Amino acid sequence: MDALKTPTAHYNDTVVRQFSIMAVVWGVVGMFVGVFVASQLAWPELNFGIPWLSFGRLRPLHTNAVIFAFGGSALIGTSYYVVQRTCQTTLFMPKLASFTFWGWQAVIVAAAISLPLGFTQGKEYAELEWPIDLLIAAVWVSYAIVFFGTIGIRKVKHIYVANWFYGAFILAVALLHIVNNISVPVGLMKSYSAYAGVQDAMAQWWYGHNAVGFFLTAGFLGMMYYFIPKQAGRPVYSYRLSIVHFWALLFTYMWAGPHHLHYTALPDWTQSLGMVFSLILLAPSWGGMINGIMTLSGAWHKLRDDPILRFLIVSLSFYGMSTFEGPMMAIKTVNALSHYTDWTVGHVHSGALGWVGLVTMGSLYYLVPRLFGRTEMYSKSAVELHFWLATIGIVLYIAAMWIAGVMQGLMWRAINPDGTLTYTFVESVKATYPFYVIRVVGGLLYLTGMVLMAWNVFKTAAAGRSVKVSVPAGNPAHA
Repeated sequence: MDALKTPTAHYNDTVVRQFSIMAVVWGVVGMFVGVFVASQLAWPELNFGIPWLSFGRLRPLHTNAVIFAFGGSALIGTSYYVVQRTCQTTLFMPKLASFTFWGWQAVIVAAAISLPLGFTQGKEYAELEWPIDLLIAAVWVSYAIVFFGTIGIRKVKHIYVANWFYGAFILAVALLHIVNNISVPVGLMKSYSAYAGVQDAMAQWWYGHNAVGFFLTAGFLGMMYYFIPKQAGRPVYSYRLSIVHFWALLFTYMWAGPHHLHYTALPDWTQSLGMVFSLILLAPSWGGMINGIMTLSGAWHKLRDDPILRFLIVSLSFYGMSTFEGPMMAIKTVNALSHYTDWTVGHVHSGALGWVGLVTMGSLYYLVPRLFGRTEMYSKSAVELHFWLATIGIVLYIAAMWIAGVMQGLMWRAINPDGTLTYTFVESVKATYPFYVIRVVGGLLYLTGMVLMAWNVFKTAAAGRSVKVSVPAGNPAHA
């Protein structure tokens, strides 16, 4: 009889555990560097006269650490978790999945070494030089093989919507990375872009805005569509709306990049096209936000007692706010005031800290206990405290930058009756100083919450154990 039993397959959660732990570690590192460089803007002497501690070198280290190390590790880890559960099968090519972990960590370490040393292409979110870009491409192709291979061997007919968003994120980021980083190497750590002038700028911001659109939006929407229903214990409010959200977002986002280049040498029609598609983006973005929040219909009371659900739902509120603010700032007349000011910094961080940060933290708080055989995090009160530290920190940060940005824009545009400038640039810097200090305070609160999370995750992992989870038979596709 034993010979007739069906062998039990297990989910491969080893790589998920690895990515989850490193997401927390890199989160602390990236946010610490962010607070440090923010402090340098208030107190420039903090660079100590050391070139590799200067703002210009550490700022790209900060953005790469929080986007690709923290966010990337969380995205790859959660996608490996979600695709197994929703497809009811183990990961395709587990050794290749392990390579994606070690390869991605190698990319991060290479970035942490090369950027402070001054090796950079000088492109926003694409600073890394060509040898590291090649490693990124290799890791990303292996990631795509594992993810889509797992979907290919799924045990259910349906492909759950979270996998659609993860899949779009994987394919679009591959396309963006490869096209934008076509370059001519002239040394081991030096290259020149294959594009020139305005074409280079257009390729860069086609990449730059869609890195936001697909890395920082589509991927994390995959998280949202799995972890909010799971934590709330409710089905997605409207599955049909989630599919409309997917296709509308994908078609529209690709065209919005030129809004970063208003009032430049880019052709005026291209700038206008970017503005129009940015305004259209409001509809699918808010459709997704409403779909996520309305998933709590009939379960609103859970927000009182569940800090993890609060992380996830409040992240959607910031997503909605950021995706209203972005299209508004893409309008040329508004952009004339906001461009090159700290208003843009406030907008980016309302999305990065509020949407990306909170949805990642909520998803990891859901994941970690399950990965280590526990029913909940080591300290629920620490999760609660983390939520409030993060939320208050975000509000301080973005409010300070909004006020500073509008003030800067108005001061730079002010003219005397004789046509001379009312204020010098230095006067606008001096007026901004108090808001830079407030930003540091907000960042410190956010970083403190992340350190608290690292402690809580460590205690949860230490008190738990690695678990093997069997692939269920006959469960719903979004089990």
